[in-house]
Amino acid sequence: YEEIAAVYLKSEGYEMIQHNFQCKLGEIDIIARKDGYLRFIEVKYRSNKRSGFPQEAVNYQKQRKICKAASYYMMKNRYSMDTPCCFDVVAILENEIQLFENAFEYCD
Repeated sequence: YEEIAAVYLKSEGYEMIQHNFQCKLGEIDIIARKDGYLRFIEVKYRSNKRSGFPQEAVNYQKQRKICKAASYYMMKNRYSMDTPCCFDVVAILENEIQLFENAFEYCD
């Protein structure tokens, strides 16, 4: 579903940088650029609503892991900590894709 999300994001003007970044602090599904922002993107899929909406799975604990992994990615790749960045979520429910730009703020 990350590939489906990547194709969708490209059609929305995102420039892909990396897929499936992993480190000991967590993982980031997609890293991209758009509108001058470095974007860290979480992709969630659900085949139906029984378990809730996919975006609901990106809870505070998951957000913290993404933030920590994003900080590590920026340090490892020598981005300035002043680099504008944001956290987006791509929710895929059955065959419907929904993009939540700036879905949450950086969390310590």
